[in-house]
Amino acid sequence: MRIAIFLPNWIGDVVMATPAIRALRDAYPVARVIGVLKPYVRGVIDGSPWFDDLIPSDSGVLSVARRLRAERIDVAVLFPNTFRSALIARLGGCRRRIGYRRYGRGPLLTDVLEPVVDTRGRLKPSPVIDAYNRLAERADTEPTRRMELFTTAADEATVDAVWSRCGFRRRLEVICLNPGAAFGSSKYWSVDAFAEVARRFVAERGSGVLVLCGPGERDLARQIVARAGSENVRSLADVPPSIGLTKACVRRCDLLVTTDSGPRHFAAAFDRPVVTLFGPTHIAWTETYYAKAVHLQKEVDCGPCQQRVCPLDHRCMTRLTSDEVYAAARQLLARFPSASRETRHAV
Repeated sequence: MRIAIFLPNWIGDVVMATPAIRALRDAYPVARVIGVLKPYVRGVIDGSPWFDDLIPSDSGVLSVARRLRAERIDVAVLFPNTFRSALIARLGGCRRRIGYRRYGRGPLLTDVLEPVVDTRGRLKPSPVIDAYNRLAERADTEPTRRMELFTTAADEATVDAVWSRCGFRRRLEVICLNPGAAFGSSKYWSVDAFAEVARRFVAERGSGVLVLCGPGERDLARQIVARAGSENVRSLADVPPSIGLTKACVRRCDLLVTTDSGPRHFAAAFDRPVVTLFGPTHIAWTETYYAKAVHLQKEVDCGPCQQRVCPLDHRCMTRLTSDEVYAAARQLLARFPSASRETRHAV
């Protein structure tokens, strides 16, 4: 058996696909499993035991198709809903091609699933994790909803150095803040609000606080640290950024406070409590049924709008107060006490 899994194109979506990926690997333990993916999401699956080989999907339709044809794929599971992914699977000679009927690609598939729609035939906000699991079920597997990620020894060594430099090894509690959002500025919460939450963690709980950031978010992280005004609030702004490092930091922290962005799902995958700040997006799309999560969202007459840039006054995010966020975080920490330091630092 040879299986090709076309991975989603967003970091958070790859995490939400891990239950389906694991189910495929477990159901066919001796199969050769090939991952087809955008290079920028590779860090999400680094360290996992699921794939025998990986094919970058950005090297051209015919190039990817040729590689798949050489692999003689029996089953292709298409997590992206793009026409391109279905075309590649068809040109690549994949015998079964499992995917959703979207963007006119139905004739390119052998196993066509229907998306969840409302009474008017429009896409209905519904959990992506369930949609991915339906694809795996069509391939005769039984997925759960438990997300899972792994870290590498190199990433753990880097985070060891970060923890040491920040003085976090002396602290029993470390909180990670994730202020970024690749989706667009409409998901941002203010620098001042993040800084106030950081100050309260330090002043009231004696926590260490680490501000996470991607390559384009370093200035944002530096601003939060500067406005927090505490040596116990630090950031990754001066460390070479990587998905692997972010994963390792989240795995080691005691709680994550985050915008609705990809790294929010790292917390659930590593069984860490997480407070997510929702503004313009429907919670239903990214619901993962994780017990240690709190979703905060204000009801506003203009949302959820799903727009990348707010055309009005960003009320869905500005009405979320630092008091509400800190209170939710404190309650989560009380319900789910920290793991032992040995557990958090073990690779």
